[in-house]
Amino acid sequence: MRAARALERAATAAFSTAVARVLRAGDLVAHDAASDVFVAALVSPTREGSAAAPVDARSALARIAATMETTTRLDVHTGWTTYDGVADTGGIASVVERALARGAQERERYAFFSSVGHELRTPLASIRGYLETLLDTEVDARTRARFVRIAYNESLRLSRLVEGMFEISLLDLHAAPPSRAHGRLDEAVSAARDACAAAAAARAVTVVVGALSPAAVAVDSDRLTLILVNLVENGIKHGRRGGTVAVAVEPGDARTVVVTVDDDGPGVAPTDRERVFVLGERASAQAGGNGIGLALVRLMLERLGGRIALERSPLGGARFVVTIPRP
Repeated sequence: MRAARALERAATAAFSTAVARVLRAGDLVAHDAASDVFVAALVSPTREGSAAAPVDARSALARIAATMETTTRLDVHTGWTTYDGVADTGGIASVVERALARGAQERERYAFFSSVGHELRTPLASIRGYLETLLDTEVDARTRARFVRIAYNESLRLSRLVEGMFEISLLDLHAAPPSRAHGRLDEAVSAARDACAAAAAARAVTVVVGALSPAAVAVDSDRLTLILVNLVENGIKHGRRGGTVAVAVEPGDARTVVVTVDDDGPGVAPTDRERVFVLGERASAQAGGNGIGLALVRLMLERLGGRIALERSPLGGARFVVTIPRP
């Protein structure tokens, strides 16, 4: 208790110091000292008497948080919201909860867009490099065809990243689900295998696809291809170099079709199998990637009435079990 009180005093002092540096004359600050968490509300009136623009509030809160984190070595979470004294009848607790939820969502999306922005540079640089070589250098027909194919595959990769960015940024799980579409599973599996051919060749990985039937599913082919590409690329990336990724289709039941994607890598510990589907999370610090692909897969499948599970693979690595609704 003594240490907790000392930490609270340090946090309060750091908050006061930060506020004094950031806020302007006339700004109002409140601190709820009786709360079991450190809560501060910032109201910054303009000359006209209305509330400050959200960007002003976010900027001020970010600067205050940075100063507090430097001083106390604590993780400081901020958030902002609008408040209506008449409409908001739940009290300050509900307002603060709404503000912190909004701040958490903004931080998640900021991290997502930063990660995607970094990922976009690699295929763009590759496409530009191969095209510049074709424009500036005389190459034989075979080399030209290979360079064009590589640039095309990188453009597909770039397209998938952009599509994933929009899928996650615009996906609203509380809105009405999208209207059911129709697609063919065999076409999506074949398209995913072709899209991952370059990545598989780079690691000498063999992508084995079992017997396919023209099963109809309640997902459009483009989205289903995006889902499968993420899973196959995940297997290629985390499986053994020179190993195998296996894709198989099972009939499921009268309402669903099941697709499994297996790799022969180290697998994922049972305690981490749920965490890999969280945006920005990875199975371990050594795992590559940006923590976007699997989060996107789960969000899309749940939105479309499907589901995904992670198990131990017979090949020794990870097995993703995807359940897709039939029309």
